[in-house]
Amino acid sequence: MEASSGEKIAPEALISKFKITRLLKQDQNGRRMVLLGSINGQQGLLAAERAAFATESLGVLRAFHSAITRVNNLGDNDIYRWYLASSGTDSDGHQSHDLKLNLIWPCTEQHIKKYSDQVVRMVTETPEIYSDYIRPYMRAKREQGRLNWVFNILEGRTEQEDVILRDEGHGPEDAFLMLPDLNWDRKTMGSLHLLALVQRRDIWSLRDLKKKHVPWLQYLRTRVLEGTVKMYPELEEDHLKLYVHYQPTYYHFHIHIVNVMLEAGATQATGKAFGLENIISQLETAADDEASMADVSLTYYLGEASELWTDIYAPLKQGSKPSLDN
Repeated sequence: MEASSGEKIAPEALISKFKITRLLKQDQNGRRMVLLGSINGQQGLLAAERAAFATESLGVLRAFHSAITRVNNLGDNDIYRWYLASSGTDSDGHQSHDLKLNLIWPCTEQHIKKYSDQVVRMVTETPEIYSDYIRPYMRAKREQGRLNWVFNILEGRTEQEDVILRDEGHGPEDAFLMLPDLNWDRKTMGSLHLLALVQRRDIWSLRDLKKKHVPWLQYLRTRVLEGTVKMYPELEEDHLKLYVHYQPTYYHFHIHIVNVMLEAGATQATGKAFGLENIISQLETAADDEASMADVSLTYYLGEASELWTDIYAPLKQGSKPSLDN
């Protein structure tokens, strides 16, 4: 990784160079926090997980950061990096990897909004709202290059050592690969979290799924389950839950694979996670092969800081026409 000055910085060294500005968010259960800061003048986000965090003052946060040692880089792709590290010593006086760190650097204003505490709203996206506003929004985000890190993986440029399954299927449209989610520590089976990224690029989200895709989705489900239990033989297929997000963080179709025992946080909640089996079942009842998930209304939640709320749903609620030029 090169800084804006051209300085070459090893991934492990980035953590010590991170200068904390403020706390963005701490999960309610106290095991994860997101810090806003900078490295060489460029903003970044540092997410840290452990048993519980003391966050009562900026001084406490800085003391926590200063105590981070034994930083071990697990991988990096584009602006995303993930680590195991130590925050101190155990009862025997030894340092152990008790921290899972995620660093986003340089981060954007959209990253800051996403990871900040904010009021959440439930919205209903009708087929008309999707067609008139959401689909153009998706297209604009894809054209901004926000999928570069996904394409880096799919095209074999990064994270290939993490790929646990690469399935070519019956042709290019079937192909997918599977790898650990960056939020998983890669060893605790109870919190297993994998991602299946499809190779095809015509399906941006569950809205693009049609009845004609049911055989493909069933194939994906079967191969993902088989691949996971083969890689982790201590698990069985009914230990696993498969879902997709809407709205997703990025507009390239992917499936989340988690242990059903994983504590269901916000990313698995109603209004965010849609079960893959339920999607398949809904499509099977559609009238014809071209009937799609774009033809139904979907209800989900948004943070008030998100662009979808500020630029689209808030104006609609106020009776105004959204402007997609913001």
